[in-house]
Amino acid sequence: MADVENAKNLVQSAAKVFAVLRAFDPAIPELTITDVAGRAGLDRGTAFRLIHTLVSLGYICPVSGTKRFRLGLKCLELGFLTLSCQDLKVHAAPLLRERVPSIADAGSLGVLDGPDVVYLERVDDGAGRHDVDRRPGRRIRAYGAALGHAQLAFLPEARQIEILESAERVKLSERTLTELDALLDRLRLVRSRGYAISDGENAYGLRTIAAPVLDASGLPVAGVSFTIDASRMALDEFVAMAKPEILSVAQQLTDAIRYSAGAIGVASMR
Repeated sequence: MADVENAKNLVQSAAKVFAVLRAFDPAIPELTITDVAGRAGLDRGTAFRLIHTLVSLGYICPVSGTKRFRLGLKCLELGFLTLSCQDLKVHAAPLLRERVPSIADAGSLGVLDGPDVVYLERVDDGAGRHDVDRRPGRRIRAYGAALGHAQLAFLPEARQIEILESAERVKLSERTLTELDALLDRLRLVRSRGYAISDGENAYGLRTIAAPVLDASGLPVAGVSFTIDASRMALDEFVAMAKPEILSVAQQLTDAIRYSAGAIGVASMR
């Protein structure tokens, strides 16, 4: 990431082109050259040249009879067709791989299916030695997993209760919460802070942090998690290091769903 963020490696002309394209949005789909210059942070002359270059390439179109411009449909070729035809696990996999093992021993993507979390993607670099099987297709009860809490917390409470009451809740370890009121309190906490934590609640010696992937209405589509061996670091240290990373991954996947108007979704729970 350092090379990408190094200003010396930034091609200013390319950055200005994308600033022009990003100046248009659903609330203001048609703009004058002066509007574009102001919204993109460019002088009017630069905006004029870039707009007319993009017009010649088909990415911006003049609005007939006015001095305004709009985005052309050719902009859909800028990755949308390729990215939107891939499902969520395809987009999640590289984001998880980038952070395993530097941030965590394992990274997962899972979805709620009734009282269970079904794993769709798993990147593992050591958590498997704890005798837990989290390969794609495997299930774990949502009430006992951070990945489940992260998603349940963003459902209406009536739906939370319905799911939690739909299957028997047993202790997976001495730390597992099974009482309904205690679980609902936990879910309120998770919703307020935006992520869930598990410290040996469903597997001894493992610590997990998880966050939800939300659709445009704010409901959970999936969840992502990072897990470490408890011997690697203290819980507070792990949360401090992993929280910004898990929230970033969850937000990127949430944005992908929203930007694609739902075209990117969960294709299969294989």
